[in-house]
Amino acid sequence: MIVESILIVEDERSIRQLVRFSLERAGFTIIEAEDAAAAEVAIADQDVDLILLDWMLPDQSGIDLARRLKADELTWGIPIIMLTARSEEEDKITGLNIGADDYVTKPFSPRELVARINAVLRRGRVPEESEAVSIDGLTLDPSSHRVQTAGGTVKMGPTEFKLLHFFMTHPERVFSRSQLLDRVWGRNVYVEERTVDVHIRRLRKALEPQGYDRLIQTVRGTGYRFSMRE
Repeated sequence: MIVESILIVEDERSIRQLVRFSLERAGFTIIEAEDAAAAEVAIADQDVDLILLDWMLPDQSGIDLARRLKADELTWGIPIIMLTARSEEEDKITGLNIGADDYVTKPFSPRELVARINAVLRRGRVPEESEAVSIDGLTLDPSSHRVQTAGGTVKMGPTEFKLLHFFMTHPERVFSRSQLLDRVWGRNVYVEERTVDVHIRRLRKALEPQGYDRLIQTVRGTGYRFSMRE
C-alpha cells in the first residue's frame, strides 16, 4: 500500500495541528511548513504528493508560491489545494487559474477536506491496464503519464491529463459540464461546474503550441467534445 505525503503550508499552528490530526487518521504522511520559504525547502528535500497551501503566508502570497511551483518543470505536476479564508468567487477563480486543483475555504470540515484530497489524488492516478491512445499525431500514454506530439512532450497538470484521456477515449461525443464532473472528477466530489471551464482553458493552453487545442470544441448551450472535424 502506497502512503501518500501531504505538505501543509500554513502559518497558524492550530490549523496545522487540526489538519495534521485529520490527515494522519486518514492514513497520510504529513510534512509541515509555516511559510513559503520552508515549503520550498520541504519540496526540495522530500517527495510530496499533494500540497495544502494557505493563501496568506507571512513571507509571500500562497498564490505567488503556487504560480512559481506550476512554472517549474520539477514541481508543476504536484497537485495543489488552496486552503484559505478568502471565499469570494473571483478569489476561487484566481486560485484555479494559476494552477490550483481545488479550493477549500475556512472554516472547513476535516471530513470534507479528506474527501477533496482523495478526489484530487484519484484524478492523478491512471489505471495500470490503460493503453496508450493516439489521435492525429497526439499520443497519451497512461503508463508513463506523458502526452507526446511530433514537437515533443506536452506539459500539463494531473486533472488536465485525466480530462484529455477521457476526451481521447470518447471522441466525437458531446458531454455536459455535469457529465464531465461525474466521469473525470468522480461522483460525490465538491466541485462547481464552472471549474470544468477553468480546466478546459488550461488544457487548451497546453495543447495550443502544437495546434491541438482545436480538438477541444465548445458546443454552445451543451458542453464540450473532442473532435477532428471542424
